[in-house]
Parts: sequence; C-alpha cells; structure tokens
Amino acid sequence: MNQNQVTQKIGHSRGLGLLGENHHVCPVHPEYAELPPLEVDPEKGAEMVAAAGHADTEFELISLDTDWQKNTCDAVAAQMRDAGLNIKRTVMPGSTFWNDWTKYPFSATEWGPRPLGIQIMSLAYKSGAAWNESAFSNAQFDALLEQGLSVADADARREIMAKIQKIMQDEGVVIQPYWRSVFNHSNGKFTNVDVHPFYELALHDIHLAG
Repeated sequence: MNQNQVTQKIGHSRGLGLLGENHHVCPVHPEYAELPPLEVDPEKGAEMVAAAGHADTEFELISLDTDWQKNTCDAVAAQMRDAGLNIKRTVMPGSTFWNDWTKYPFSATEWGPRPLGIQIMSLAYKSGAAWNESAFSNAQFDALLEQGLSVADADARREIMAKIQKIMQDEGVVIQPYWRSVFNHSNGKFTNVDVHPFYELALHDIHLAG
C-alpha cells in the first residue's frame, strides 16, 4: 500500500473514492492521461530536504477542521514524520482558514470539480493565476498549458496533458492522494437521476421510469 492509499484509507470514510496521482487530473476527465505508478522513496525525499538546507526546519501543515480534511492531513503529517521530517499540524475553522487560503506555505484545500482537467491546471497552477495557492511557476508547464487550451479534441489534448501531469509529479507541486466519491439517493422510480459532481439536478430531464 503506497502513501496515497494509506492517506485515502485514513482520511476518508471507508476509503471511498478514486486514488489520486499527485497531479490534480482525475480519471473521469476526458483528457486524463494514464502515467506509470508513482515510486515512493521517503529516505531519498528526506535527503533532498536536507540537501536544500531544511533538515531542521519545522514545516507547518494547515487544514480545515472538517473531519476528512483534518484526518487526511494528519495522515500526511505522520508519513512526513516517518521520513524524518519535523512537521507541525495546525487546524483552523473555516471562518479563519478561508481568509488567507492562498497565502499559506503548506496547506490543504478542497477544490470543487471542473469538467476538464485543463481548466483545473489553468485556474490553480498557471504562473501568476489568482488562485495559484502553491505559487507554482514553470515556463514549460505554462507553454504546454497554452497549447492544451487551444486543442478542442480530448484525445489530442491527452498527449499534452500527459506531459503536464508528469511535470506536476516531478516538481512535487501538490499532494493529491484521492478523489472523493459523491452520491445521491433515488427510489428507482425515476430515470436520469445520476449524481452530478456539483450535485446539480437537471429537472427537465428527470422523468418516471417506463
């Protein structure tokens, strides 16, 4: 079981959802590109942190007090401690957290879904973007992003997305351990009541089953 699987099991009730791959593009996105499984090496990671001069640095991981977010970050912090890093946990209520959510050096944020992976990349990781909370800036990434935004065909855009996803993983931009499943309830008497990522109901399409 790798780190993301452990985080999913601990952080989310009964582990429901899909495993994340640390690049913020979901398998349900039309342009999602399947990459080789992640290779995890905590000892190497600790060596890299030490080489950067942060062996004794105290890292602070900030999260909301929502159960699943708190539990997820607790699991991430425990894995960092296992790798020999010094980590402090800070838990905030939403009324405090959201005042400065783009300013924290190391924090967990719940993102609502977007229909396309390229939209997430543009909103959250483009250099200088208003919602780029990680402050990620990479010229190659930005160039690929502009290219991807100009391609309408999902299959063609997937080739570009594979490169974008790989940069995200290689640069360690985000820990994105899992995707939460969403559910709704129906008594089986209606059709077209599939759950929508934003919990929207297209009432004009719902009708009694024949």
